[in-house]
Amino acid sequence: MSDRIRKVDYFYIKAADKPGEGASVLKALRDEGINLLAFSGFPEGPKAQIDFIPENPIAFEAAAKRVGLKLSKKKSGFLIQGEDRPGAVANIMGKLSDAKINITAVDAVCAGEGRYGAVLWVKPKDVAAAARALGAT
Repeated sequence: MSDRIRKVDYFYIKAADKPGEGASVLKALRDEGINLLAFSGFPEGPKAQIDFIPENPIAFEAAAKRVGLKLSKKKSGFLIQGEDRPGAVANIMGKLSDAKINITAVDAVCAGEGRYGAVLWVKPKDVAAAARALGAT
């Protein structure tokens, strides 16, 4: 089975960097029926940045508005899913290296049962070239 690489929309918010903030946001989105393909949070100065890759970006934007989240503009990244094996992420990163595209950030995890997943970001000016290099859908 080959990797599935798809270009996805993502959004972020800035939130207080304190216990329970992420849980509160996720609960509000859950209560709105929002399914996330990926979620990431990290400190940024005195605040935290919380990134969301929603299954349905249009529904996500509407729900975020209803629960009072101040979203960034829509941005693009890549969601990668595949069969876990040695070098899976190295192969993906190698394709971008060969295309002379710098990776802004990447998060990858073993998903269990022989699967892995990753989220990868490049600069906005490189999204189209990265999509071509990766064969993204």
